[in-house]
Amino acid sequence: MKICLAQLNYTIGDFEQNTLKISDAIQEAKKSGADLVLFSELAVCGYMPDDLLDYDWFVEKCESSLEAVAQSCQGIAAVVGGVMRNPGKGRSLQNVACFMQNGKISHVICKTLLPTYDIFNEARYFEPADHTEIIEYKNVKLGIAICEDFWDIYNDFEYKESPVQRLKNAGAELILHPSASPFHLGKAAVRDQVFAGNISRFSLPVCYVNQVGVHTDLIFDGDSQALNAAGDTIAELPYFQEKMVYVEYADGDLKGNKIEPFFPEYISTLHDAIVFGIREYFSKMGFKTAILGSSGGIDSAVVQALATEALGAENVFPVLMPSEFSSEGSITDAELLSGNLGNKTNIISIADTYHSLVQSLSESFQDKPFDVTEENLQARIRGILLMALSNKFGHILLNTSNKSEMAVGYSTLYGDMCGGLSPLGDVYKMKVYALANYINRNGEIIPQQIIDKAPSAELRPGQKDSDSLPEYSLLDEILNLFIEERRGRDEIKSLGYEPAVVDRVIQLVNRNEYKRYQSPPILRVSGKAFGSGRRIPLVAKYG
Repeated sequence: MKICLAQLNYTIGDFEQNTLKISDAIQEAKKSGADLVLFSELAVCGYMPDDLLDYDWFVEKCESSLEAVAQSCQGIAAVVGGVMRNPGKGRSLQNVACFMQNGKISHVICKTLLPTYDIFNEARYFEPADHTEIIEYKNVKLGIAICEDFWDIYNDFEYKESPVQRLKNAGAELILHPSASPFHLGKAAVRDQVFAGNISRFSLPVCYVNQVGVHTDLIFDGDSQALNAAGDTIAELPYFQEKMVYVEYADGDLKGNKIEPFFPEYISTLHDAIVFGIREYFSKMGFKTAILGSSGGIDSAVVQALATEALGAENVFPVLMPSEFSSEGSITDAELLSGNLGNKTNIISIADTYHSLVQSLSESFQDKPFDVTEENLQARIRGILLMALSNKFGHILLNTSNKSEMAVGYSTLYGDMCGGLSPLGDVYKMKVYALANYINRNGEIIPQQIIDKAPSAELRPGQKDSDSLPEYSLLDEILNLFIEERRGRDEIKSLGYEPAVVDRVIQLVNRNEYKRYQSPPILRVSGKAFGSGRRIPLVAKYG
């Protein structure tokens, strides 16, 4: 039996294009002699539709799209993910993989394990499967395990049942594993552990198909694979690309030469993921051009370089907005960067606007001395100017804050927190430097002086970030322990960190939750990003 692994890029709710793409892939696979095509989880509607599933019309289109795809399955079979109404008790919908042949849906396999952690909330919508079913096709007994059904013991907890064990007990000879598995750094190693562990447990070959694309903050990297019963990888599809690959099942196993699984370099993968994320977000939202504030600092420089690679130099518009506190070097560095990238630069001084506002507020300020209020006023002026240009020309504002700043609130609401997308909001400061060096791997694009200079918001004379925060190398370590590893303050202190610094950092993280609640969508590249995957009450007493 010749099997096609179809790694495709879907758009949530675009039933017409998703259906066309799936049907075209089936026809292409048929011409190539395939007997079966495997697509990813929720292929016809995209993963994850969230509360669009509350609308009857959405569910009806999903079901009709599955029926339409099935008509393409003449002389070939396919496994296509989607949503169907639940005919029994419980939640009204089910997450399904439809087995299609002879122009119709012959089997409907429902997902058993519904994840409700991090970014997942499937139990809000779906009823789990209540039985196990084996599909016999071409004299092969197929077991279908939808995404989480293959991950029963590979979380922070163990599910009470193992769907794959049930499939094995029912006589499955080959596991088909449609999935929607979001990317984060280190995910390749996690998948390798899951595949190796399950093949060791069950001695069954596996065909795994993941989607590619970006759905709001989630990046899907693909990395679909086929593994034989010995655990050897015999096929692996590329990251961040649509691709169709064929494998052969015969004599009880998948056939093919062993290949080494691809474990991508950390920083290159981070770079590629963010570029892909920006490009996909703009494409699926129908956006063409981007604008950003270019300060001559490391964060805006990296965002500008990544956006230029994603969208093209002619579609990225940096705006320099110097004040009386801006250094001459910052202006010239920002201009040099734009020259290197080929971006058209706009310079708007905020000095007059700032002084006019300070004068207007002078009586209301009651002669109180200069403080963070005036600093934030500058940031908000810049936000107003950027949003005005965004409105006038239709550019989408890219936020340039990094994860370190967002974590501790070192940012200004309605100022530098403005934006339609945050490319670096899940990237700690030290990784931003690593990205800058990677961008310069073949020659200087980001001027070295931008990388070398001490970080500063330049909102008061002689200001440096280190005046208000621990050094970023230390800050990032503590933030990672607290946010990604979810360690408590006492545990972090026990690792040798200075107690007063730990207390201060955690206090800053906790009291600035309300700011992050209002941040733009953040491209998720870690295992615990701000946004839908980290839900902390705003009104609470803790930490």
